[in-house]
Amino acid sequence: MRLVDYLDKGASLGPDAPCLTTDGQSRSYAEVQELSFRIAAALERRGVEPGDKVAILSANDPVAFSCVFGISRAGAVWCPINPRNEAAENRELLELFECGTLIFQASFAPLVSRLELPLTLVCLDGDVEGALTWQAFLDGAPDAVAGRTEAQPVDDLAMLVGTGSTTGRPKGVMLTGANLEAMTAITLMSYPFDGRPTYLALAPLTHAAGVLCFPVLALGGEIVVMRAPDVGLFLTFVERHRVTHTFLPPTLIYLVLDHAGLDGTDLSSLQCFWYGAAPMSTARLAEALNRIGPVMGQLFGQTEAPMMISTLAPRDHFRSDGSVATERLSSAGRPTPLVTVGIMAEDGALLRRGERGEIVVRGSLVMRGYYRNDEATKAASAHGWHHTGDIGYLDEDNVLFIVDRAKDMVITGGFNVYSTEVEQAVMAHPAVQDCAVIGLPDEKWGERVTAVVQLRRGQDVDPAELTAFVKQRIGSVKAPKQVEVWPDLPRSKVGKILKNEIKQSF
Repeated sequence: MRLVDYLDKGASLGPDAPCLTTDGQSRSYAEVQELSFRIAAALERRGVEPGDKVAILSANDPVAFSCVFGISRAGAVWCPINPRNEAAENRELLELFECGTLIFQASFAPLVSRLELPLTLVCLDGDVEGALTWQAFLDGAPDAVAGRTEAQPVDDLAMLVGTGSTTGRPKGVMLTGANLEAMTAITLMSYPFDGRPTYLALAPLTHAAGVLCFPVLALGGEIVVMRAPDVGLFLTFVERHRVTHTFLPPTLIYLVLDHAGLDGTDLSSLQCFWYGAAPMSTARLAEALNRIGPVMGQLFGQTEAPMMISTLAPRDHFRSDGSVATERLSSAGRPTPLVTVGIMAEDGALLRRGERGEIVVRGSLVMRGYYRNDEATKAASAHGWHHTGDIGYLDEDNVLFIVDRAKDMVITGGFNVYSTEVEQAVMAHPAVQDCAVIGLPDEKWGERVTAVVQLRRGQDVDPAELTAFVKQRIGSVKAPKQVEVWPDLPRSKVGKILKNEIKQSF
C-alpha cells in the first residue's frame, strides 16, 4: 500500500467522518482526500516526478500532515524533517536525501533561511521571501491527478527518515510501502481496536506518533492533533474527544502521572495507551496501570524496523488471575507475528534462550537499507539479519528483554554491567524521576558505574542512600560507585537521554 491508500481506505468507510481534528475544527475524510489531490497536482505542476524527494518541516499541523498524502499520491517520497534540529543538521539531511522541495511553516523561516540550498520552498501559513505562499502553490490544475488509478508497487520507497544519530554523519533509512504495511498489520493484530478509533497525537508527527496514524486511518478513525505538548490539555482532550488510542514516550507519561488533574479525568474511553522510544521505569509503569488503567501497551522498534519488533499488549501486563505481571514489566514483550527475532553472538552464531547477545531481526518490517550508504547497509545486515545494536535475551516464554545498547555496556572489575538494569533499580526509588547510567574511567575498576539522576519535583535524596538502595536490589558490583544529581538530563529531539553529552560533561 502507498501511504495515501490508508487515507483512501478510511474515506471508503465514510467520507463525511472526521479525519483530522485540531483546535476544535474537523476536516472530513473527503476534505482531506480532496486536499491531497490538489497537493499532488501542485507538486506535479512544479516538476516533481515519481521517486522525487519532498521534505516537510513543521510542528504538528493538520495541513502539513495532509501533505504526506499529497506527496504519496504524486508518487514522491516523504522526508520528515525534525523542526528541533539545528540548521546544519537539517541541511545535511536534505543534501543526503537529495530533496528538491521543502514545505514548511512560517515560524521556521529563520531556520530555512540558513539552509542555503537550491530548494523549491513552499510556506504553509505565511508570506516568506523566496517561498511560494500556500495559495500560490495550490493554484492551477487542481485535478491533474484526480483520475489516476494505477497502483504504486508496494516496494517503492515511501519514506526517507534521518537516524537522528548523535555521533558522525546521520544516515537515511529507506522505508518502503511494504515496511509500513507490515507495521500497520502488526499494530492492528497486536493491540485492541474496538470500533472506529480516536487517536490523540501529542508527540511529534514526524516520528512514532505519525506512523501510528496509518492503522487508525485504515479503520476510518479520527486523529486529534495537538499542536504543542501540554499535559493538562492532553488530559482534557482524552476526556473531551473520548480518545481510544494515544502514544507518549515515558518522560511525558511521568508528567501525566504527576499532573494534579489525572485522577479527576475520565479515561474510560481509552483502549490502548502506547509507550515506547525509551525504557520506562517499572515502578512508574505499575503506577500507570493502576491510575490510568489496564490499557498500557508497549511497542519496541527502531527507525530501521519501525515500531513493531515486539509488543506488550495491555492484556500481557497482567497474569491470568488479573494480577500485574511484574516479571514482564521490564521486558519488551514478545516478538510480533510478522517478525523473526534472534539473539546473536559476535561471530554470527545464534544463541539459546536465556543467553545474552545482540538482538537481530528478519522480516518485511526491516528497511530496504541506508540511502546512498552501501557500507552501512552491509554492516547492519551482516549474517543475513538486521542488527539492532541492542543487547538482550529471550526467556523460556519467548519474552524479549533488552538489557542495554551495545555501546552503553559498562565493564567494571572484569564484570559486564548493563546500564538498563541499573537504571531500573535507581528509578525504583520514589524520589527519582529519571536516570542515566554510564561508565567513567577508573584506575581501580577500569570503569566505574556512574548514575546521573533527575529527581521528582520537591524531592531530595542523599547519593549514599541511593547507592545503598540500589545495592540491596542488584548487588554491590552493579550498584553505582558515583551518583550525581542534575536538575535535568540532556535529551534528543524525541526525548531520549543523550548519554554522550553526559559523558562529555565529565
